[in-house]
Amino acid sequence: MADCMQEWPEAVVRVQALAESGLAAIPCRYIKPPCDRPAAPAAQQQEPSDDISIPVIDLGELLANGAGLGNVTQAVSAACREWGFLQVVNHGVQPELMRAAREAWRGFFRLPVTEKQRYANSPRTYEGYGSQLGVEKGANLDWGDYYFLHLEPEAAKSPAKYWPANPGNCKEVSEEYGREVVKLCELLMRVLSVSLGLDEAHFQRAFGGADCGATLRANYYPRCPQPDLTLGLSAHSDPGVLTVLLADERVRGLQVRRSSGEWVTVQPVRDAFIVNVGDQIQILSNSMYKSVEHRVIVNAKEERISLALFYNPRGDIPIAPAPELLTVADQPALYPPMAFDEYRLFLRKKGAKGKAQIEALKGHS
Repeated sequence: MADCMQEWPEAVVRVQALAESGLAAIPCRYIKPPCDRPAAPAAQQQEPSDDISIPVIDLGELLANGAGLGNVTQAVSAACREWGFLQVVNHGVQPELMRAAREAWRGFFRLPVTEKQRYANSPRTYEGYGSQLGVEKGANLDWGDYYFLHLEPEAAKSPAKYWPANPGNCKEVSEEYGREVVKLCELLMRVLSVSLGLDEAHFQRAFGGADCGATLRANYYPRCPQPDLTLGLSAHSDPGVLTVLLADERVRGLQVRRSSGEWVTVQPVRDAFIVNVGDQIQILSNSMYKSVEHRVIVNAKEERISLALFYNPRGDIPIAPAPELLTVADQPALYPPMAFDEYRLFLRKKGAKGKAQIEALKGHS
């Protein structure tokens, strides 16, 4: 990687430490431009509208029958076209495992800063305990800390030194959780392929087959004295294939941007996963399915934790629109071939910047 990716350009400040210091006003580095700030705190506390919410799709019948993809395909297709987001229930991952994984990471973030600091990460791999994404010096920062790890394939898995020793079950439960969520991603790959008129294995094959990658990011958003001025995570689309989010059911925080520009706050369904398509699906589908900007708001009274599993292509395979979805006249290829290793360098250098990366590719095919 480039030299700028070797070390952070300045001292890293832990947001959790700032929050626990009792400060009444957040440092200016965390204050967003007025156009990017969330709604006033009072508006954040309103109950979500029943009329505007991302679709909830039940996978139970599909998993039970193990046969045709049936009505699930239509529901997933509609959700991808209209929202780019969906929640899935009866997805095959045991609720007890989901809660155990979330609580293990909650336990880590409640450790003393000095103990967590043993796992401080760097831009070389991002593995470990972090507090910023991009490497631009003096960049505007988000109000959140995280822990990042590689889960699959086995050859790319984070070595033992990157895993927290405390809580003692963190590694074991996270690995089991990762295996089960990857199975869900593989199922959704089949559904997405069929929904576009492709054979069931098309998406999985195009993204690298058994060599597809999975990474885990545990997100921690501390209480914030001025939640109307900042964000836990700035607006962005995800660079990979799929993101499967286990949200904090106690505190809402994820917001999804509609095509109208309106931000909708997601109300997590109990024991559900929030799933969104990433930029690589937008590329492979030639923009039939679009990745959607989303962001995280923070809270003055409550901390929030979530687990995001990112399902990614094999890093060295060029990803381009599927030829079966193209016609020279009506639907030419919108994106040039690009390997994921090259594509995600943008996020690693710049941090969360809306849909700047994928939009910049259009017209270069």
